[in-house]
Amino acid sequence: MDAEDLADRVRNGDVRLHELEQHADADVAAEARRLLVAAETGADLDAVGAYTFDAADADPNVENMLGAAQVPMGVVGPVRIDGGAVEGSKYLPMATTEGALVASVNRGCAALRAADGATARVLKNAMTRAPVFRVGDVGEAGEVASWVRANAERLAEAAESTTSHGRLRDVTPYVVGDSVFLRFAYDTKDAMGMNMATIATEAACDIVESETPAELVALSGNLCSDKKPAAINSVEGRGRTVAADVELPREVVEGYFDTTPEAIVEANTRKNLVGSAKAGSLGFNAHAANTVAAAFLATGQDVAQVVEGANAITTADVRGDDLYASLTLASLEVGTVGGGTKLPTQAESLDVVGVRGGGDPAGSNADALAEVIAAAALGGELSLLGALASDNLASAHEELGR
Repeated sequence: MDAEDLADRVRNGDVRLHELEQHADADVAAEARRLLVAAETGADLDAVGAYTFDAADADPNVENMLGAAQVPMGVVGPVRIDGGAVEGSKYLPMATTEGALVASVNRGCAALRAADGATARVLKNAMTRAPVFRVGDVGEAGEVASWVRANAERLAEAAESTTSHGRLRDVTPYVVGDSVFLRFAYDTKDAMGMNMATIATEAACDIVESETPAELVALSGNLCSDKKPAAINSVEGRGRTVAADVELPREVVEGYFDTTPEAIVEANTRKNLVGSAKAGSLGFNAHAANTVAAAFLATGQDVAQVVEGANAITTADVRGDDLYASLTLASLEVGTVGGGTKLPTQAESLDVVGVRGGGDPAGSNADALAEVIAAAALGGELSLLGALASDNLASAHEELGR
């Protein structure tokens, strides 16, 4: 059956939009949806339909596929990184529609390079899922919390029976009246691990329900906390907690940013620290989410998790005659296997970084990706702070025509 026939059958009510792959291959099904949507809306979908991969390859990633969104991609670097999982000079692809972003981050990376690179470390790896249970009263809540603390190994055995890679690091009970939340935290190796954590936690919840008075209400109780601003992620972390820092000589600061270490420190204190505190922000940084989002789009990460990726603190101090700067991202959720990482352009971007697929040892590729993103985001912080300190932000956008 060709695309026109399929579109007609949907119009006639014989086939539903999501059933088209049952009657034709994935590319024909996508074409039929484009024909249908174009006819009903008057939109021209030629560009949407000009994708380069087999539509069937996207089956794990999207439903009702009609094409692909093409986002311009640039690259920053190389930047030398002394990391726990990565060593040497790395490029980072960035997909964005924000003009001047790649240029700004690249300027910061050039400054890092002039200072012989940045240091980066993954400090923690813990993907979380937090179900919520109903109990009769706070007495039962205390009983459940005590049982969970005493039976962590049993819960780990149940959770880990669902995966060959994930490992339960810990489970922490939280009580609110007759609600008990259990925050499970997993080492998910090279996977971002959200699905892995969800499936593993479900198995552990069966044990909790069978051995305690608790009744499961929701497998996610929002104490995880996924894709929402949350102080718990800023404090405890989620996914990778990663930090990067650098010491820039005064001449590098002056040469690359047209300002001084003292001016950047003051801008960081008054903007990123005082201003963020006054705003009640969970992110005490200039624009770390910009680099995180662009890297996520390029490398096949879950873009909605840029919410957690914005949980970052930038610090700056004058050390002697030099500028010391750091960026710590509390909850950077990245993976190099699963999800969108298998799509062709995203896989190629991971190849640019040198981290496609599983690492040896397991988890090292995702750690390396986190360290590269952190170093590039540090460059982006320095570049924006430099532009603000030198009063060049507006003129830079004007010069680039953005």
